[in-house]
Order: sequence, then structure tokens, then C-alpha cells
Amino acid sequence: MKQDKKHDKSNKKFFLVREDVLTEAMKKTLEAKEMIERGKVESVWDAVQRVDLSRSAFYKYRDTVFPFHTIVKERLVTLFFYLEDRSGTLSQLLQMVASSGCNVLTIHQTIPLQGRANVTLSVNTAGIEMDIEDLLEQLRRLEFVEKIEVLGSGA
Repeated sequence: MKQDKKHDKSNKKFFLVREDVLTEAMKKTLEAKEMIERGKVESVWDAVQRVDLSRSAFYKYRDTVFPFHTIVKERLVTLFFYLEDRSGTLSQLLQMVASSGCNVLTIHQTIPLQGRANVTLSVNTAGIEMDIEDLLEQLRRLEFVEKIEVLGSGA
């Protein structure tokens, strides 16, 4: 049986978008999916009732919106860090990334200027033992980290 090209998901493109541009229905679908995955509800019906979403909207978006951590699982992620230039900061940063289960593939650090340095890390997240969002939040809490940007991900 020939599959309709319009509905063939194998050749679809994916985009990374910020949460604030998603529709309310998409956000509620993500919330409902998380409840189902974590066993906090018995059924789709229970999940959509708890997040105040119609079942039709849930099924419309169920296979089209995904949390970031599900997309980067089994993938390479490139992170860009804005760091204060202090002794041992890169070592501490790398230790935290490694202890999460990620494998650091490449490191590029700029020469520190005016007390700041930029570091780009490419990491393989296949062995990560937490959600990537949790790792990013832990890294952001390091006092020498000013900012982190996710530059990209890929297979």
C-alpha cells in the first residue's frame, strides 16, 4: 500500500522553537504527554481533563510536538558558554558534563579577554542520565557561567 506523501513522517523536517511561541494547545499537549509518560494519569482522557485540553487537540499535536530532551537523546549537541575567566572553570564545567553521562567530543575555548572566555562544547548525549534541560540548568547555576546557548543538535 502506497503511503500518502503528505502524511509520511519519515521525510519531515524538525525545528527547535522556544516555548513562548507555541500555542496553548501545543503546551497542554506536552504537559498531558508528560503526565502519561510518568504514570501520573490512567489514560489520555484523564490527562486532557487535567490540563483542560480537548482530546482532538491532543491527538492533533501528539506526534508533532516533543520536549527538547526527547529530540537530543542519542544525538550530538553543541553548547556555547559565556564564562568568567577564573582558574579551574573549564575543568569544573567538563566534570559536570562528564558526570551527567555525556561524552565530550570537542572543546574550543577562546583566549580570555576582559575577564571573559567563550567555550564551545560538542557532546554526545547518548549516555546522559538526566534530562538535557536539567543538565543545562545545573550548568547555568555555576557561578562562573554567564550564559549558555544551544547552537544545534544532530545525529
